[in-house]
Amino acid sequence: MIDDPVRKRLLALADESGTSLSALSRLIGRNPSYMQQFVRKGSPRKLEENDRKLLAEFFGVDEAVLSGGVDAQEKSFARDALAQRSRADWIDIPRLALGASAGSGAVAADEVPVGHLRFSSGWLREQGLAHKALSAITVEGDSMEATLHDGDEIIVNCALTRLRDGIHVVRRDDTLLVKRLHFTAPGLVSIISDNHAYPSHADVPLGEVEVLGRVVWKGGRL
Repeated sequence: MIDDPVRKRLLALADESGTSLSALSRLIGRNPSYMQQFVRKGSPRKLEENDRKLLAEFFGVDEAVLSGGVDAQEKSFARDALAQRSRADWIDIPRLALGASAGSGAVAADEVPVGHLRFSSGWLREQGLAHKALSAITVEGDSMEATLHDGDEIIVNCALTRLRDGIHVVRRDDTLLVKRLHFTAPGLVSIISDNHAYPSHADVPLGEVEVLGRVVWKGGRL
């Protein structure tokens, strides 16, 4: 009876998990030889529904694997493969428990993930972004309006191959800031607030600024 697809699958699951057939019999409340007889001798012909459910939950498989023969197994395997492909199509970017000030400044908190933002892996590839170098943080303040607003989510790319003009997250004087950077001359950078109500700082020595990453995406409420 081992040629039967259901019994072969059940025996394979038992082998993979290191579980004996007698232990499986006890799991479903049967006598110790029950599963041995089912697998080796074909008795009973089919597992009862509750037995299948308990075994499927134990092995973490679809119940159909233990009930419907080859077609059910193939369908179950196809669903598993589809689910794996679906999960691979999306990437979770960690949201960090800190804010980058676009105002007067905020001291950075510990970089602890508090959630995730999910992006298409295909879109990330199109943008040339490596997901392991990305993190999401929140904008605090209004000094970057109308480009960035208080409460906006931004994605920061920390894989900087070279420094170039654009909006960045920087640390200066133990303060985390999101500002527009303009690299004016070798070793110098201008730190610019898009909101002209706030000051900008021209020709700041790069040694006084730690450039943490470039802002590559923003999102927020309307």
